[in-house]
Amino acid sequence: MMLRIEKLSSVEAVGAVEREWDALTAGLSPYVPFRSSLWNRLWWSHFRRESALVRDELFVHVVRDQQDRLLAVAPLMLTRRGLAAVSCIRMLQFFGADPFMTELRGPVCRPEDQHAVVDALSARLGRSHEFDWIEWSGIQRDAAATPDRIGLMRQHELPNYFLQLPDTWEALKTSLPRNIKESLRKCYNSLKRDGHTFEFRAVSEPDAVDAALDRFFRLHAARAGAAEMHAHRDVFDEPRARAFLRAFAAEMAARGQLRIFQIEIAGAVVATRIGFLSGSELYLYYTGYDTAWAEYSVMTTVTAEAIRWAIEQKLSIVNLSFGRDVSKTRWRPTEVSFVQGVQLSEAWRARLAFRAYEEAVRRLRPRPVAAPPAAITSEATA
Repeated sequence: MMLRIEKLSSVEAVGAVEREWDALTAGLSPYVPFRSSLWNRLWWSHFRRESALVRDELFVHVVRDQQDRLLAVAPLMLTRRGLAAVSCIRMLQFFGADPFMTELRGPVCRPEDQHAVVDALSARLGRSHEFDWIEWSGIQRDAAATPDRIGLMRQHELPNYFLQLPDTWEALKTSLPRNIKESLRKCYNSLKRDGHTFEFRAVSEPDAVDAALDRFFRLHAARAGAAEMHAHRDVFDEPRARAFLRAFAAEMAARGQLRIFQIEIAGAVVATRIGFLSGSELYLYYTGYDTAWAEYSVMTTVTAEAIRWAIEQKLSIVNLSFGRDVSKTRWRPTEVSFVQGVQLSEAWRARLAFRAYEEAVRRLRPRPVAAPPAAITSEATA
């Protein structure tokens, strides 16, 4: 396949391909919001760094076929570390270098085009002397062994889990293993046993989004700060992270593609989870809950109710998000694995710069603190 690769070095040039970009992502399944032009455009405007020591430059590339059809977008940036006159580190990485707000980074293309697209980009970029290495990510495991073909070092896998939905909630429950059936019975029956009733809602109105996000941020932070439970990071502790999510949620709500799921008990929201819609698919994003209600497994309840809601809406897929943990695998989902790794450029200084960077990161990484012997593990959060 003869491919044409073009570098887009301005925000205006990237904006000119947004319509084609959206058409490309509309055909990708399972749906993840991080591939969209909207997510990437807002991410760049909120997270681009330009200081005395760290500077991000647009390095976006698009790949087209002989008929000028858009096959891929590679939302890349060149990150320079060091004083402006002396760039000690020159790293090429994809948009999404944040505290895991962006759960999937990498080239945006159809699975059937990935092999040709990544091979072409790797060959083109690898010859450049503008940077020392590329941090590849979001490459789907495939029969062509794409990550191995381009010689990725330090490979890591990132699994994604999604459910193909049946016609009814009862049909889904019947297909589940015994442990999740028991968990579902427990979370519903424990509330009923203690005289509690809950209301489930899916907030979608644009004028209700800010208040729903306020509750989400409070509950997400409260769960992260619960010392007696398994440690969870507050992904949205920075003001710019909250501002970014508000901007993305507002645009998604205006398009009818946002749902903020809530469980309310006695007039208070005790559990919440954000969802993003595309066509007949739902992506379940981050969660938050009041730890005072942990014994009732309210996070399991809000996830189960969101899945039931998706079935009632005749959706075809619920994406349970990324990362391998029992809160996802117990639903017996389908797994798709993505790979990330490092490709050194052909620049003479590349290997030396990469080794220096790895050593600096190792020295700066905080040492793990041993957990106390009686550490309490919380319920799964997804």
